[in-house]
Order: sequence, then C-alpha cells, then structure tokens
Amino acid sequence: MRSRALAAAAALGGCLLAGCGSGAGQGTPGSGAGAPAASTGAGATAGGSSLKVTGTPRFAVPSPSDPVRSGTVQVSYRNITISPGTLRVKAGTTIHWSNFDAVEHNVTSHSGPQRFASKDFGQGQGFAVKLTRPGTIHYLCTIHPATMNGSIEVLR
Repeated sequence: MRSRALAAAAALGGCLLAGCGSGAGQGTPGSGAGAPAASTGAGATAGGSSLKVTGTPRFAVPSPSDPVRSGTVQVSYRNITISPGTLRVKAGTTIHWSNFDAVEHNVTSHSGPQRFASKDFGQGQGFAVKLTRPGTIHYLCTIHPATMNGSIEVLR
C-alpha cells in the first residue's frame, strides 16, 4: 500500500514539474484563476497509472468596474501564471507579454474579434500586439492552457 501511495505522489510530482497543476496565486478571487488543472477521474487507481491531466482553460471575464487602460499595457508570465489575468483597454492599446519564467511560453488568441499568435518565447523575451477591434478576446499559452489564460475587453 505504501508503494502505491509513493507512486501516486511521484506521478503528481512529475505532472507539476511538467508545468501542469493549479495556478494558485494567479488573478483575483472569482476570476477563474487558480482553477484545478489535474484530475484523477473515475478510473484512477492508487498507483497513479490512470492519472489523467486536463488542460481545459477557464476564461475569466473582466469586471465592468476594472479600470480602462490605454497606451502600452504590460502582462507578465511568471510562475506559469498570467498577471493580470483580465484587462479592459481602449481600442488602439498595445499589449506586451513578458516571460519571466525559465520555460518557454506563447500567446494565442482563442476567440474574439482579433486573432493573433506568437511563436514560443523564452525567459526575458516577449510578444506585443496592438488591439484595434472592440470586443472580448480570450487568449492562452498553448503550452500551459489550464493555468495560463486571460481575457481582454477592448472598448471603443
């Protein structure tokens, strides 16, 4: 029994090292941040042989009370999370994502009025896009979609 528990712990540890798991510390309460990314499902065994990792993003919605930003707005990729996770900006605003992690990330729009996709970029690198079309854009890092996803509401 003890060896099964150790095997399960090792499987979970491998998952966390691979960049999956919760986004604890990301965003604000109610923003969808920190959502669990791993589940064991009904078929899981104590030995961890059926451990299933899900990577489904849960996009938060910017609050109408959030400030509306303009100019160039910085978004940080740090500890496999995004900060801030939601933004409200004026059309014409440039969003600049910066990677502070030792692993690669990217930025890909998932839905919304404007589409964009970066190449993978490493620590100290980034990606920028000027948002010109009103509407809500959901985006994610395709490498870590469960913990690295965000929303930007673009206003006229």
